[in-house]
Amino acid sequence: MNRKLIIAIIFLMPLKLMAQQTWNLKTCIEYGLKNHRSNAVYANQKRIADAQAKEALADYLPKISLNGTVDDNLKVQQTVIPGGIFGPDDIRVAFTKKFNTNGVAQLDQTLYDQSLINGLKANKYNVEQAGLSQQQNDEAIIYNISTAYYQIMVYREQLALLKINRETYQKQIDISALKVKKGVALQKDLDKVTVDLNNAESQMRVAESNLTLSENQLKYEMGYPITDVLTVESMSADKTPAPLAANISQFALNNRTDYRISEINAKLLEIDESRIKAGGLPKLTAYARYGTIGFGDNLSQSFSSMTPYSAVGLKLSFPIFDFFKRSAQYNQAKFKRLNAQENLKLDEGKYQLQYENARTKMLKEQTNVDNNKRNIELARSVFSTTDLQFQKGTTDLTDWLNAQNSLKEAQNNYLNSLYQFYLAKVELEKAGGTLKTFYSAL
Repeated sequence: MNRKLIIAIIFLMPLKLMAQQTWNLKTCIEYGLKNHRSNAVYANQKRIADAQAKEALADYLPKISLNGTVDDNLKVQQTVIPGGIFGPDDIRVAFTKKFNTNGVAQLDQTLYDQSLINGLKANKYNVEQAGLSQQQNDEAIIYNISTAYYQIMVYREQLALLKINRETYQKQIDISALKVKKGVALQKDLDKVTVDLNNAESQMRVAESNLTLSENQLKYEMGYPITDVLTVESMSADKTPAPLAANISQFALNNRTDYRISEINAKLLEIDESRIKAGGLPKLTAYARYGTIGFGDNLSQSFSSMTPYSAVGLKLSFPIFDFFKRSAQYNQAKFKRLNAQENLKLDEGKYQLQYENARTKMLKEQTNVDNNKRNIELARSVFSTTDLQFQKGTTDLTDWLNAQNSLKEAQNNYLNSLYQFYLAKVELEKAGGTLKTFYSAL
């Protein structure tokens, strides 16, 4: 019995450790890259591209076919030998019998087909495109997990600040209640503080709900079971994001996965254009054929009298009268390729603009965070002074409430700028195509 208990503990221990694990941003992303359900979709896309490459190659490999027929000629066809050849009258004669059996095996080998040769060039790009699509999915996972994770951090800090505010209001209520009891303060003063306390508690409930929703969103983006506990690492409320201007690298267009995918699409369209054009060239095929044929007045005789035959040869096919159709197809492919190349040029400017805008926004949000952080300290200092003056009776409750509201406004501005900074940081990595580098550096 003890042995079974020990074995059960050993098997359950990893699950318990996972439940107790504290997750930081890097471990969350690492888990998501391994477990998000979309990974299976893009892995299958890569397998599809590999299979398509084999399918295209198969058109240049030998093909073997087997065919067999058994004919029961219900009314045997006759032909006429004109009179004067074997006699003065026409002669009706049948050149087959009632039953006819035939079996043939044929091997065909394409020797030259320029359209197939051009099509084979697409295999490399199809496989590369599938790999880039998988990489693009990884970047989307990193982006979504990062934004959800930072949202949790901001809601946690909001809750921490709201708890401090609630404690402040609660202390003031206790003081005001005592003053009302002694008759040195009015009930309306107590009611004013009570209203602000109730507002703070309402804001806490909203923040707690938002925090739960953010945690569930993070679990979803990670591919983590929604019903399981996910303990996210806490961040110090006093921690200010470090300046990042020195770490901003120069924009490199080829870092953008979506741009590289567009480049491959343009190359594939170019290959398709050349493939259609090559469809007008001759095609040379070699073949070898072996078969047997039999005739008889009954079915068994047609099998017993079968005789073999064989042949080898070359077949040259040259399309002539499909010019108009092929020309229309070629023009469609040509203009699709031209459009893809023009869109690439448009994307160059668009992605450069996105990066510069993201860079400017991140630097601005960095400044906002620093300013709002200092503003909180200033508002806290003003409130401490006002609170001390209120306790000494040198100022009234209105000034106290105004100072506290100014502190709350400074806190809200800081929290908003903090989240906008984190979001701008991830947006900059996305615009620069460096999300994987960002993840590796965590």
